[in-house]
Amino acid sequence: MAKNIISTALACGLTLSLIGCVTTAPHVATTKNYIVDSDTYQATGKSERIKFIVLHYTVSDNERSIKTLTTGNVSAHYLILSNDDNKIYNLVPESERAWHAGDGGFSGRTILNDTSIGIEIVNNGIKPDYRDALKNGELDYHPYDHYVEFDELQIKKVAELVQDIATRYDISPKNIIGHSDMAPSRKIDPGAKFPWERLYKEYGIGAWYDEADKQEIMSRRTLVAPSVQEIKQEFRKYGYQINNSDEWDKPSRDVIYAFQLHFRPQQPTGNIDAETYAILQALNQKYAGRDDFY
Repeated sequence: MAKNIISTALACGLTLSLIGCVTTAPHVATTKNYIVDSDTYQATGKSERIKFIVLHYTVSDNERSIKTLTTGNVSAHYLILSNDDNKIYNLVPESERAWHAGDGGFSGRTILNDTSIGIEIVNNGIKPDYRDALKNGELDYHPYDHYVEFDELQIKKVAELVQDIATRYDISPKNIIGHSDMAPSRKIDPGAKFPWERLYKEYGIGAWYDEADKQEIMSRRTLVAPSVQEIKQEFRKYGYQINNSDEWDKPSRDVIYAFQLHFRPQQPTGNIDAETYAILQALNQKYAGRDDFY
């Protein structure tokens, strides 16, 4: 049934050559009476339109994920099912705008649908027993154990796909993000069990801090604690959108939680602590000045 629903989508194998084939060739204008010359002069003031890769989970099974992403007002460029096969489904050409990111922002950009490639991974997100915990007021944020594991094959597909896209568009490591990173008060996907650290270490994907830097930063803690505004400025420096309040209100804690889902997933609490702050500082130390783009 999945094949019937997705018959209009292009299925790509897991070789880089096949993944690359889905990119639409650049379109050059044509006119009836005049020649459009794209060879004689070329501007140097330009850059790739695609600046981000945004990773999601679908909170659904294969069949419902396909239906949602092909027939509704939500879409993504790529869909990775939980099938045991060699296919990645291309639902929207990379040259076109998919509707996957919504409200939010990162690294100073606030309309990420225009500048990103969206990748959806079939995953239930939160285990059924815990899905009503936030709504019922039992807790503020889901811990690590509430999240559902990804299939090993899905991770391998994500790794090859993201490697290829990031290389072709020269995407900054910092700009390979989760939906929660750009919309922390609305979204928690791809969740605490998405293996960011593994993808960085095994495949060179995305950003990750150096443990030695984190430890060195933690070792030089002083008696004077940083102010709320100093910590928030570090979040902004890395790319997160966070408010200017002088307290850790719920929107501010949502940012902390999103950051922890990405960079300290075993202990996502929504509360700032010495390790979280040290990881943030280590990241800024490592990736300072990496996102200077127009």
